[in-house]
Amino acid sequence: MKNVLAIQSHVVYGFAGNKSATFPMQLLGIDVWALNTVQFSNHTQYGKWTGMVIPQEQIGEIVQGLDNIDKLSECDAVLSGYLGSAEQVDRIIEAVATIKSRNPKALYLCDPVMPNAEKVCVVANGVRESLIEKALPKADIITPNLAELRQLSDFEINHFDDAVRAAQALVEKGISKVLVKHLNKVGKLQDPDTFETILATPEGVWHLSRPLYQFNFEPVGVGDLIAGLFLANLLNGEDDVRAFEKTNNAVMGVMKTTFELKSYELQPIAARFEILNPSADYKAVKIA
Repeated sequence: MKNVLAIQSHVVYGFAGNKSATFPMQLLGIDVWALNTVQFSNHTQYGKWTGMVIPQEQIGEIVQGLDNIDKLSECDAVLSGYLGSAEQVDRIIEAVATIKSRNPKALYLCDPVMPNAEKVCVVANGVRESLIEKALPKADIITPNLAELRQLSDFEINHFDDAVRAAQALVEKGISKVLVKHLNKVGKLQDPDTFETILATPEGVWHLSRPLYQFNFEPVGVGDLIAGLFLANLLNGEDDVRAFEKTNNAVMGVMKTTFELKSYELQPIAARFEILNPSADYKAVKIA
């Protein structure tokens, strides 16, 4: 069994952060060690929520506790997502370094959740800068959305080819896999009924299209779901492209179920069989 230390947000109600990623990863046979950066009543796009940011010291204390019982050598990957403070980035980077010293094969997937006014994604001051300056150079895999890709690459992205070049530039900096989660509203990608995504690696760039469901209110936590499933598929031995395809097909099933249930919250439990055995079979096409 593979083990992932997942350091990101937790919501009591709904599905975002660890709440979105943990169950699907467990379905794929991954043991998730969930370490929460915040505990909120619900995700921030409701416009109101209660809860607290977990003190940054707790990240180091938990990792030290795992080290004290000699378990860090069993950790196969670290996944970081939504953070409650810039200081938490430092603790995560320390955790990654410690885990890689115990298990040199361990991966670090950074899901760089950054402020996004369009999505009303509330992120603490300094998180964006810390992710770019500290987390990005240490990451093996990153899973940005389009807005985050612009910030990470400092590219002006107005067309599909710009997005490809930005992803390739991040690979050239040493990141082995860049999965850009959503490319709609870029250049030629104007079809409102299509979800576009790319995967860039040192071996090339792959593009995958699948149907996009039109929600009255777009569910939150889809990016967390994508990041978790992509990492789980990789740890299960899938090659990069097949992991990319299986992830998108499973997410397609979750989105279809969520849409049919007319839910604002993702429905991974109702869609559990789609996660285990997706009915969709969309294929990635190599474009560069």
